[in-house]
Amino acid sequence: MRSITTGLNALRLAAALIGLLLVGLKTSYAQRMNVGQPTAVKKGHVDFIADGQSIAANQPATVKLHFRVDPGFHINSHSPKSDVLIPTRLTVAMLPGDPEVTNVDFPAGEPFSFAFEPKQKLDVYQGDVVLTAHLKAKPGPHTLKAELYYQACDHAACYPPKKLSIEQPYTAK
Repeated sequence: MRSITTGLNALRLAAALIGLLLVGLKTSYAQRMNVGQPTAVKKGHVDFIADGQSIAANQPATVKLHFRVDPGFHINSHSPKSDVLIPTRLTVAMLPGDPEVTNVDFPAGEPFSFAFEPKQKLDVYQGDVVLTAHLKAKPGPHTLKAELYYQACDHAACYPPKKLSIEQPYTAK
């Protein structure tokens, strides 16, 4: 009788330890993922800041994509004023079952000229840049996956183009 009681106590202790371990893993995972907090992904001189967004379900809606260009740098707009410049592009991953993104709006660029060629005005993005994706989603949590292709420049030179993979979570309610 005593060995059965000891065995049950050992099982209870093991179950309690497993429960504590699972709670610890869940807490660690939530802290790592910054649940409910904006998270940033950086590549080169551009950050993507993902934040949880809510949209209306089953209706045309928009999801905002927030980027930040490092101070002292700019990236070409989606329609630079020179054919030799590399435009900023966004490629949306269209996966089966995901809502279809019908369009992405880019903001207007700002005029910019290099000191060595002040007469040539370029069209660039600096600081905070917000792209707007248009879609229509069924109720539930979703993630918009895309890749930003851009070329960063400073006051003297432009650097090789980069690709920044992004994931923007949103919930359709």
